[in-house]
Amino acid sequence: MVMEEGGRMVVLFFFIITITCILVNGDTDPNDTAAIRTLFQGLNSASQLGWPANGNGDDPCGQSWKGVTCSGNRVTEIKLSNLALTGTLPYGLQPLTSLTNLDMSNNNLGGTIPYQLPQNLLRLNLANNNFTGPIPYSISDMTSLTDLNLGHNQLQQGLSVDFEKLSTLSTLDVSFNALTGDLPQTLSSLSGVNSMYLQNNQFTGTIDVLANLPLKNLNVENNHFTGWIPEPLKNINLQTGGNAWSSGPAPPPPPGTPPAPKSNQHHKSGGGSNSHSSSGSDSSDGGKKKSGIGGGAIAGILISIIVIGAIVAFFLVKKRKSKKSSSDVEKLGNQSFDTLPSNEVHEVKLQTSSVIDVKSFDTSASVNFKPTSASINLKPPPVDRHKSFDEDEFSKKPVIVKKTVTAPANVKSYSIADLQIATGSFSVDHLVGEGSFGRVYRAQFDDGQVLAVKKIDSSVLPSDLSEDFTELVSNISHLQHPNVTELVGYCSEYGQHLLVYEFHKNGSLHDLLHLSDEFSKPLIWNTRVKIALGTARALEYLHEVCSPSVVHKNIKSANILLDAELNPHISDSGLASYIPNADQVLNHNIGSGYDAPEVALSGQYTLKSDVYCFGVVMLELLSGRKPFDSSRPRAEQSLVRWATPQLHDIDALAKMVDPALKGLYPVKSLSRFADVVALCVQPEPEFRPPMSEVVQALVRLVQRANMSKRTFGTDQGGTPRGSDDPILRDM
Repeated sequence: MVMEEGGRMVVLFFFIITITCILVNGDTDPNDTAAIRTLFQGLNSASQLGWPANGNGDDPCGQSWKGVTCSGNRVTEIKLSNLALTGTLPYGLQPLTSLTNLDMSNNNLGGTIPYQLPQNLLRLNLANNNFTGPIPYSISDMTSLTDLNLGHNQLQQGLSVDFEKLSTLSTLDVSFNALTGDLPQTLSSLSGVNSMYLQNNQFTGTIDVLANLPLKNLNVENNHFTGWIPEPLKNINLQTGGNAWSSGPAPPPPPGTPPAPKSNQHHKSGGGSNSHSSSGSDSSDGGKKKSGIGGGAIAGILISIIVIGAIVAFFLVKKRKSKKSSSDVEKLGNQSFDTLPSNEVHEVKLQTSSVIDVKSFDTSASVNFKPTSASINLKPPPVDRHKSFDEDEFSKKPVIVKKTVTAPANVKSYSIADLQIATGSFSVDHLVGEGSFGRVYRAQFDDGQVLAVKKIDSSVLPSDLSEDFTELVSNISHLQHPNVTELVGYCSEYGQHLLVYEFHKNGSLHDLLHLSDEFSKPLIWNTRVKIALGTARALEYLHEVCSPSVVHKNIKSANILLDAELNPHISDSGLASYIPNADQVLNHNIGSGYDAPEVALSGQYTLKSDVYCFGVVMLELLSGRKPFDSSRPRAEQSLVRWATPQLHDIDALAKMVDPALKGLYPVKSLSRFADVVALCVQPEPEFRPPMSEVVQALVRLVQRANMSKRTFGTDQGGTPRGSDDPILRDM
């Protein structure tokens, strides 16, 4: 009996230990649980997942939730492909620090890809969805990533990822999107990549940056690539159709490319790995290589002889004028080095050096310069074949001294070092948003001041346009209005262009309307009217006070920032007006729900297209809906199309009001607000009112309430009076 009882005790002991282990293992990390719950809500609480709703049994690991894999109490994989999921991929997934595989492919997810994804992912697969907007730059910080698949979506703008940080990436797929621009130079850093799929986008430029990658599979079909196909890529599984490849002898490899053996950098036929003729994926010789000197080589030699002969003939004709030219250059050299300020000497030396480089092809020509303390390199670099040997060009080059544009005194000049310290080296922890022109970081300075730093993408404003940037800073600094975000400073160093703005602690209107969690206080009706009026006043200032008028071109709720009192401030004011080719950048946002009909057709922005965008923002304030929401039924995805027919129907209007208001709004105020919206979003631009009339209409809306001794509620989102209260009823 004693033995039997002892055996039972042992069995009971092991049973308790086993149950304890199961409970411990099933007790999911609270941060992971919260992130999984956020994901569930973003996916419209999809019933097909079978996850418990309303927070009942929040234990993804212990309860083996569908598609969730754990190790211990941490979530390591989320695989939810092919489940017909709708909604968006929400913010708030960053706490999943043990997550290595996120697969949401082959669903119907929409919206933008959030910029705060788990940083330790090895595999990210968001293919075959309806994601829009840019590829978030924060993917650059996923340094362990081996597989990235964003194919078959509606992603736009350039491939703005720093691939230098992604040395472990093996497969990259961004095919079948609407990506634009040249391929980033950092792609050349992908030392471990073997497959790359870039087909069916709108990429431009050459693919030279891919020449030396260890690729086995490359598809660049159906883009706008030009130039020559690099020779090393012809030995892999390569698909290149549907581009505008060049034919004939290829130029030398780009600067910085290691020269291939037996190449002559000064030879006119252009040696190197790219010297073979290529006309795309379908070559005339069927890919066969010939021994000896081929027709292409002979043609190259003949071209070289002709070009060199032309150069010699040119300088023989010029020889009679050599004395005069030499004395002119000497005079310029004396004047430049002796009289120009020290900060301009370097530029003139470079220009003078370019004259020496060209004349060095004529061994009989000599140029005398006044000796200077700085040495001048007389060794000629390779000839730039895109330059013409034109006499006017030679005579003009030495006398070009660019006009210096000085930044205004009312903004501060910051150094890159200052901004790096304040933003944690522009870390993802300081990233607060991404827009059409670049990313915005929160900057905390030693004196306690908090500012917002906008880092303009090099694809939008290249490093060689520093003077344009200084002029841009000067123009934006003159925009002064209580509802326009103030420019505080700027930075232009090492080819980087950054703008420093005042920081608004309550973020953007977009976040407050569309990303608020259950703990956030919703915007009350009075505050929504105040935000609309303040935004309208800012646009009135830009359109009708500024001379010349400033077309904002990018009015949206994400560009309306809110201060501590929830006063609106329009950001990016003037930016699109002064950046070259800004219209082309912004046209990639067409389809976002903000674009006026005429912009979608012509790509041209006007004052009236700003009015339309403002009307869309008012609709957001009224309904709480996004301008375009792919997760809704097709008839309701476009906010303007869905809402416009209902704006003059009081019963329908009551049904489309933001549910977060819980019916606490004055009916007459709502109706008048809707009337203003209807005027602004008219399809014909000539029928839309100027912003001064919009301001007057919104002011009258407020004054009617004040004349009846009605008052606004608190601006902090506090509880308003009930709809049966006479103070709200007839506002």
